[in-house]
Amino acid sequence: MNRPAPPRLDADLLLRAYGAGLFPMAASKQGPLSWFSPDPRTIIPLDGFNVPRSLSRVIRERPFEIRVNGAFDAVIHGCADRDDTWISREIIEATTELHRRGFAHSVESWRGDELAGGLYGVAIGGAFFGESMFSRTPNASKAALVALVERLRTRGFRLLDVQYSNPHLAQFGTVEISRGNYLDLLAHALTLPAVFFP
Repeated sequence: MNRPAPPRLDADLLLRAYGAGLFPMAASKQGPLSWFSPDPRTIIPLDGFNVPRSLSRVIRERPFEIRVNGAFDAVIHGCADRDDTWISREIIEATTELHRRGFAHSVESWRGDELAGGLYGVAIGGAFFGESMFSRTPNASKAALVALVERLRTRGFRLLDVQYSNPHLAQFGTVEISRGNYLDLLAHALTLPAVFFP
């Protein structure tokens, strides 16, 4: 019995998936996609965001210029530029289309004309879905994350979804919540009229 081919990943499918609490990951740069809705789900509470003391000292020295959406293509390719990656060409193409539509965004740390690091994610309503980050210079991605949280706070966002916890993110105050709790928070956040950019 033939099974119908799964729908090709595109921007519309991505938007529907994020709104339903799902996100895609690929087995490799060219590998097949799978969909995930983890339980528990990891978020960073915007009112509980923790900046480690050592990072606070670095940021006070202003080593980076922070820009938003200045080099989205470079950021998503920088995030994918590693031997073991879940960011396939298909994900890059669909997410780049979301960027063109105003849903996907990058926050970048620059040193002069050099992109030192950054992160990207998707904003829908008052929810921001953080996808990946990279650094070419120490603390560059961390500085971008601090700038992201400041932006989300001042622009009325209520949910920062980071999907899974890891030691890098845990230092900022990640919290694991049940899938049901996450979906409740997501449903509320999607109704909010928050605007990430400009």
